Amino acid sequence: MKIKKNPLLTGLRSYSIITLGLFINALAWTAFIIPSEIVGGGITGLSTLIFYATGFPVGITFFLINIILLVLGIRSLGLSFGIRTIYASVMLSVFLSVLQQYITEPVVTDKFMAAIIGGILGGGSVGLVFSQGGSTGGTDIIAMMINKYRNISHGKLILYMDLIIISSSWFLFHSIEVLVYGVVVMGVASYAIDTVLMGHRQSVQMFIFSKHPEQIAEQIANDVGRGVTLINGKGWYSKADSNILMVVVRRHESTRVFHNIKMIDPDAFISISKVMGVYGKGFDPMR
Repeated sequence: MKIKKNPLLTGLRSYSIITLGLFINALAWTAFIIPSEIVGGGITGLSTLIFYATGFPVGITFFLINIILLVLGIRSLGLSFGIRTIYASVMLSVFLSVLQQYITEPVVTDKFMAAIIGGILGGGSVGLVFSQGGSTGGTDIIAMMINKYRNISHGKLILYMDLIIISSSWFLFHSIEVLVYGVVVMGVASYAIDTVLMGHRQSVQMFIFSKHPEQIAEQIANDVGRGVTLINGKGWYSKADSNILMVVVRRHESTRVFHNIKMIDPDAFISISKVMGVYGKGFDPMR
């Protein structure tokens, strides 16, 4: 039985994940970073600096600056990127504006703890949005444009650019402490971004030994949408010929593969191992 993916449901799922990531990102800023007077990086950090200096809402400043970067992003990364990023920029601006009105005090009083929690939530949420092909805008757009042509992690690119923004907070606060807390936020966020992305992109290689290889291969191809290779083998103990299936999938897809195998052959023998990297159609492009 062929199971076809519904493009509408897939798109709705992707946008739901992006929306969740944007809300978490806005919460990280409005509940931990901004009320603790910590200057983070990115366009949000720049918008925060402007807020500290003038009182102008962070959400509005964030949206206005992103308009220019969105135009550049669409030209470099395509219209699909632009649609998702426009959506992300608008939604993040709304979340920042709404949450900032209701959250006026930091959730935790300790600045270092606020920096750690804000960095984890902020970076993890950005990684979540990146994993769906979107962006929160700002330096994220620049990082994705560079990453398109150079194999440099998003986290490192964002960290380098954000250090410049964080350093500029000296001209407003003249405080080493503010700089240090800002660097802590960005260091934790950078690590969180790469952790989420690597978890999403990590692949596994599976060898499947079954008496029903063709049915399993057909089911995996239709349901998971991954190619399957049939290898002719011979059991050394039984001296009987056998067919072995080899498939490479993302780690989060392995559960669906197991489910499909179990439906057809609960007695199948399966070997699974992590792989360092997979390049080609359906996986990461070679740069």
